[in-house]
Amino acid sequence: MTLKKITANAVKNKRVLLKVDYNAPTRTNKNKIVVMDDTRLKATLPTIEFLIEQKARIIITSHFGRPGGKVIDALRLDPIAKHLEKLTGKKIKKIDIPAGPEAETAVDNLQPGEILMLENSRFHPGEKKNDSTFAKELSKLADVYVNDAFSSSHREHSSVVGITKHLPSYAGFALFDEVEMLKDLVEKPKRPFVAIVGGAKISDKVEAIRNLSKVADVILVGGGVANNFIKADGLEVFHSYLEDEPADIKKKNVSFVAVAEELIHNTKSEKMLLHGYIPLPKIIYPSDVIAADDMENPKEKKVIDLTNGNNHERKKSWMYLDIGPRTQRLFRDIILEAQTVFWNGPMGVFEQKDFEEGTKSVATAIAKSSAKTIIGGGDTISAIHQLGLEDRYDYISAAGGAALEFLGGNILPGLKPLQKS
Repeated sequence: MTLKKITANAVKNKRVLLKVDYNAPTRTNKNKIVVMDDTRLKATLPTIEFLIEQKARIIITSHFGRPGGKVIDALRLDPIAKHLEKLTGKKIKKIDIPAGPEAETAVDNLQPGEILMLENSRFHPGEKKNDSTFAKELSKLADVYVNDAFSSSHREHSSVVGITKHLPSYAGFALFDEVEMLKDLVEKPKRPFVAIVGGAKISDKVEAIRNLSKVADVILVGGGVANNFIKADGLEVFHSYLEDEPADIKKKNVSFVAVAEELIHNTKSEKMLLHGYIPLPKIIYPSDVIAADDMENPKEKKVIDLTNGNNHERKKSWMYLDIGPRTQRLFRDIILEAQTVFWNGPMGVFEQKDFEEGTKSVATAIAKSSAKTIIGGGDTISAIHQLGLEDRYDYISAAGGAALEFLGGNILPGLKPLQKS
C-alpha cells in the first residue's frame, strides 16, 4: 500500500479540510477544562505548519468523546482549540457547529495561513453513520481534504470516508509516517522482533496477534488478554476479567478462550532462543500473577504460581490483576535481547499502585533496550506518561484500534481512498 502524501501543488493557496484526532484526555483545573496529554495534537503540527507555509486556509475537523449525535457542552472543542493555539503560536478561530452555512461564512472570512476549527464532528448525527449529506456539507468548506488522523482511519465515518467522494484526498505527514512505520514492522523488522500485547480485551487484538505470530519472533501476553491464554491452558482464572461479550457485533458468539487455544496450538512448534540457547514458545503468557480479592481496596494480595496446578492458596474470589515477578523477569530478559519491540496494552491494572509493577517493568525494560521501539494505544501511553518515560521510545502512536486492525492485515476504510492508483 502506497498513499498519496500532501504536496505543495496539492494544497497551495487552497481551502484545506484537515481531519485530525484530537480526542485527548482532559481534566478540570480551576473550573477550566485543560488538556492533560497533547500527544495527538503535537503529532499534527508538521502538517499544520506545512499548510501554513503553503498559504492554505486550514479548516480542522475532529471528534471528541462520545456525544452520540447530540450537542454536549462538556464535549465542545474550545479547550482543544486553546491548547492548539499554544502549540502553533497562531490564533485558532473556533465556531460552534461542525458544518453548515455558518461554517461556510467563517471559511470565506479566513485569510491564507489562518486556521478555523469546526465543532465536534460527532455532534452531527450523520457523522458515525457515514451520512452522505453531512459529507457534502463538509465538502462545501474546502477544495482539498487531508487526513492526518490514522487513529480514526478504521472508522467508516463521514469525516473519514464519505468526504473523500467529494474532494481530492491526501495523507497528512503523521498518518503517512505511521502507515510506513507499521508496514516496516510487518514486512522487514530487525530481529529478534518482540511483540507485547496486553490490556483488558482480546476481541480487538485477536487478528493482530494472529498476524504478528507470523512475523514476530515471540509474543509476550499480559493484562486481561492473558487470562484467555491461561484459561486455554486448562487453568482457573477464578474471578479475573475474561472477555465474553465483545463490543463488535461481528465477533459475537466467538469463544476467545478457544481462539487463544488455537493460537497456542498453531505456534507450538516454533521456538525463540533466549540467550542463544534457552528455547521458549512463540506465545508466552504469565507463569505467575499478582492476585487480589479486590481491585481498588484489596484486603488480600498474593503472588500465585500458575505452574503449580494444585496451589491450595487459590480462592474463587481471586482476581489476576498483574503479571508476577518471575514473568516480569522473563519478559525483561526477552525485551533486552530484542532489536524491534512493539507494545500495545498494559500488563495489569497499572492505575492502582498495588498492580503497576508489571507494566512498569515492561516499560522500563523497553526504555533501556537498544531496539527500535514502537508504543501504541491510549492506555499504554497513559502508563508511560504516569511513569515519566514518554521521551524514551522511538515512536509513540495514539492509534490503538487502528494500528491493531492494520497489523491484523486489514486495509482501513480511511486509507483506501488515499491509495495511489
